[in-house]
Amino acid sequence: MASVLRVLFAALMTVSLSTLASAQQTGAPNAAAQTQVEGPQVIRQILVEGNQRVEADTVLSYLLIQPGQVYDTRLVNLSIQTLIATGLFSDVQFEDRGQIVVVRVQENPIINRVILEGNNAIDDEKITDEIEAQPRAIFTRHRVQSDVQRIIEVYRRSGRFAATVTPQIVEQPQNRVDLIFEISEGPVTGVRRINFIGNDSFSDRRLRRELVTRESRWWRFFSSNDNYDPDRLEYDQELLRQFYMNQGYANFRVLSAVAELTPDQESFYITLTVDEGEVFNFGDVSVSTEIPDLNEEYLARILPMQEGDLYQGQMIEDGIDTLTFAAGASGYAFVNISPRTTRNREDRTVDIEFVIDEGPRVYIERIDIAGNTRTLDRVIRRELDIVEGDAFNQVLIDRSRNNIRRLGFFEEVEIAETPGSAPDRARVNVQVTEQPTGELAFGAGFSSTDAFLVDLSISERNLRGRGQFLRFRISASSNRESIDIRFTEPRFMDRNLAAGFDLFRVNSDFLSEASFQTESTGASLRLGFPVTASTNLQLGYTYRTDNVLVYSSASSALLNQAGNRNTSVITYTLNWSRLNDPIEPSNGYRLQFSQGFAGIGGDVRYMRSEIEGSIYRPVLPSIFGNDVVASFSMNSGFTMPWGGDTVRINDRFFKGGNSFRGFEVAGIGPRIVSRDATTGELVRGDALGGRLYAIGAFEVSFPLGLPEQYGVRASLFTEFGTLGLLDSSDQIAEGAAGTAFTVDDMALRASAGLSVFWDSPFGPVRFDFAEAFIREDYDRAEFFRFSTRTGF
Repeated sequence: MASVLRVLFAALMTVSLSTLASAQQTGAPNAAAQTQVEGPQVIRQILVEGNQRVEADTVLSYLLIQPGQVYDTRLVNLSIQTLIATGLFSDVQFEDRGQIVVVRVQENPIINRVILEGNNAIDDEKITDEIEAQPRAIFTRHRVQSDVQRIIEVYRRSGRFAATVTPQIVEQPQNRVDLIFEISEGPVTGVRRINFIGNDSFSDRRLRRELVTRESRWWRFFSSNDNYDPDRLEYDQELLRQFYMNQGYANFRVLSAVAELTPDQESFYITLTVDEGEVFNFGDVSVSTEIPDLNEEYLARILPMQEGDLYQGQMIEDGIDTLTFAAGASGYAFVNISPRTTRNREDRTVDIEFVIDEGPRVYIERIDIAGNTRTLDRVIRRELDIVEGDAFNQVLIDRSRNNIRRLGFFEEVEIAETPGSAPDRARVNVQVTEQPTGELAFGAGFSSTDAFLVDLSISERNLRGRGQFLRFRISASSNRESIDIRFTEPRFMDRNLAAGFDLFRVNSDFLSEASFQTESTGASLRLGFPVTASTNLQLGYTYRTDNVLVYSSASSALLNQAGNRNTSVITYTLNWSRLNDPIEPSNGYRLQFSQGFAGIGGDVRYMRSEIEGSIYRPVLPSIFGNDVVASFSMNSGFTMPWGGDTVRINDRFFKGGNSFRGFEVAGIGPRIVSRDATTGELVRGDALGGRLYAIGAFEVSFPLGLPEQYGVRASLFTEFGTLGLLDSSDQIAEGAAGTAFTVDDMALRASAGLSVFWDSPFGPVRFDFAEAFIREDYDRAEFFRFSTRTGF
C-alpha cells in the first residue's frame, strides 16, 4: 500500500511541474505588459469642469497635485478637503483618465436676498447685524444653521426663549437662491418670581433691589429688565457679591443660580442660593513702600478706611485709586499697588496692607493729540496744565481733562499715559472725539412762563477750529422779543485772556405781571482771565438805552418809572469752582461773586452785588455710586442806589418761576394791592420787584430706574427765601378801603416738590410739581410748570 501511495505522489508532482513550466513559457510576455500598465503614471494635464463663477486657475491654485507629478490618492484627498474648505463648492470629485485628471466641481449658490418673516418684536437691522448671510455672499448650509442659532440667541437676549427659526431656500436662475428665515417669535419670557435661599440678614425684597433683573409687572412696559437673560443673571450674581462685600460680609458666596422655565414657557422662576457668612470689620490698615518721596504714615491717613470701620470691598478699590492719585501727584506715573488682605476669623477682622512697588520718577517725554479732525492742536494744548519735560503729575492731568471738556467742543476726552523711550519717560496721549459745534437751528416750544416761543439762531462755538464763539440769535415769545450778536475770542492776543463783545436789542412785556414794558438797546465788552487754577475773573462794560412804557391807568408807584434812561455799567465777576465735573457735577463746590457799578456816564446810578454758591455731594456712594446726588445752593443780591437816585423797576430783582419753584414769575416780593371794602381781603395787583433777595435750595437728584437711554431723571427739592426792600419813594401807604397801596414785608417763603427731567427726542422737557407751603396772601403761587423746546 505504501508503494502505491509513493507512485501516486510522484505522478502528481510531475504534472504540477509540467504545468508550471508551460505557464512560464506562454505567459511571460503578458506578465511584462501588466507590470508596465500598473506602474506609476505621470499627470500630463488637469482639467476643471462644472465651474461657473470661479475661474479654472483659481481651482487649480488650491490643488496639491500639479502636471508633471505622479497621481497620488493621498494628495487628491487633501486637495478635495482644501477646495471644500474654501466654501466655494458644495461637491468636488476627481476622475483619473490616465495621464489626464478631471476635477469636477459643483459651486455653492450665491445668496440673492435675505428675507426675514415673522419678526414683529425685533427690527430687521438688529437681526441682520448678527447673522453672516448677506446678499451676494456664498450660500452654505453650515452658515445657514449657524445663523439660525444666532437669531435664536438674539430672541433669547430679548426674553423670548420659545422662538423658533426655520430657514427656507428658493432657487433662482444663474445658481442664485433667496434665503428666507421664517421666525416664530413666541411669547416674551418674563421673570415671574425671584427667590433667595440662605439670606438671613437681608430680606428677599431688599436683595431684589440690588439686581438688574426685575420681576415682571404690568407697569414695566418701558423696560426689558423683567425678561429673563442668562447673561444678566451672571451680572446679578456679581452685583449681589458687591452688595454683601460692601456690608461687611467678606466671605459671601453665591452657591447657585437656577432658572426654571414654567410649563407654559412664558416665564421663569429664578432661585439664588447664597452663603452670607459673618460680618467683618477692617483690622490693621497700613501702607508699605520703598519710594523715598512717599510717606507711608501720610498715605495711610488719607485712605478711605481706618481700623475698626465696617469692611467694604469698594473701599479697597477706592484706596487703590487714592494711592495711585497720590503717587501720580508726586511724579510716579506707573506704580503698582497690590492690596494684601488677611482674614482673622477669631475677631472677624480683615487686615489690609497696600504694597506700592518702587518705580522711577517719570517725566513727560511727549504729548500726542489725536481725534481732532477740525480743532487746531494749539486750541487743545493751551488747555493743558502740563508740557513736555514736566514731571508727571496726575492732578494736573485730571485738571487738563476737565479744561478740555469744559470747552464743549468734544463728545469724549480721554487722557492716557504710556511708557516712553526710557524707564523715566512717559508719553501722554490725548484722545478726543469731535462733536458738532455749529448750529443753524429753529426752535419752538411751550412753557408756563412764555407760552409759545420761537427761536432762530446761527451759532458756531468753534469758529474755524480756533475755539472762537460767534452767535446771531433772534427769539420771540408772548412776552419777550430779542435779537443779539455775540462774539468771544478765548485767547485774545495769544494770551490766556478771553475777550468779546455783544450787541443786543430786547423788548420785554410785563403787562400781565406788572403793567409795564421795556425796550433795551445796547452793547457790551467782556474780558476774562484765570486768577488761580480754580478761579477766574471777568470784567465787563455795558452801555444801554432803556425805555420803560407804563399804562396811564397804572398806580403812581409805576408811573414815575416811565421814560428813557441811559445806563453805563462796569462789572466784574469772580468765579471759584472745585467741581469734579464741570457738566454733570456729583462732588465739589462752586462760588460766584459779581458787582456792577452804574453812574460813570449815563443817567442811572447804583451798585449791584450778587453772590451764588452750590455744593454737591453723592448720597451713599458705596451703594448708589454717583447716581444719587444731594446739592445745596444759595444765591443773594442787593442793589444800592447812590447820588440821590432810586432803583428803576427794570433794574430790580423779580423772582419766581424757574428761579423759585412753587411761585409764578414775579410771584413773590413787593406788590401793589388793595383791600376789599367788604371782606377786608387783599386784592393782588402789579409786582414791583425788590432791591434785595436771598434764596436757598436743597435738592436730591436721582434716576427713576428707567433705562439710561431714555434720559429720565428726577429730583426732590425744597426752596426758601425772600425778596423785597423797595425805596421809600416807591412805596404807597395804605389808605381808604379799595385804594391801592404797596406791601413790602420781606416775609419768608418756602416751597417743596418734585422735578422730572427728560431728554426727549424732540428736546429737553422739564416738569415741576411744587407746593408753596409758606407764602403771603398776595403772592402768586403755582403747582405745575412745564417747559420744552426743540430744534429743527
